[in-house]
Amino acid sequence: MNIEFSLVMPRDPMGIPMVRRMVRSLLRALGVAEECASDILIATSEACTNAVRHGDPATRYEVTARIHDERCELHVAVEDRGPGLPALPRRQPPADVENGRGMLIMRTVMDDVSYEVAPGRSTAVRLSKRLAWEKDALAPHLARLCCRCRDGERCAAV
Repeated sequence: MNIEFSLVMPRDPMGIPMVRRMVRSLLRALGVAEECASDILIATSEACTNAVRHGDPATRYEVTARIHDERCELHVAVEDRGPGLPALPRRQPPADVENGRGMLIMRTVMDDVSYEVAPGRSTAVRLSKRLAWEKDALAPHLARLCCRCRDGERCAAV
């Protein structure tokens, strides 16, 4: 089972809650455990906020979410056209600083965070987390319906 969806959003802070609601709806429908879903939503919001704040205002940004059954992981990529990233902070900024915590927050709640920067062209933030499921989750049930065919192709179990 592989699930993928993509959103192309205007660079406007009002769009971030919509991205969060859509990702939340997908995670709930599949039966992702609440704490795991909460971590993913926090990181996705932070990545989108950075895209809105630091990307080229004349362009849009794209959010792509992929769930792969092989590792039960969610991969979220937020890609924008912007100047790139500043040096990544090694420590948490002081509590009274208004900005600068997003990258550290993403690293705290996700299993893996990586960045791909093409200065002056685009920045992509890739988030990955192993999913935890609710007891009666739909996704693990769907994944069990898949099997490996003899030639290595994916096929549906009958």
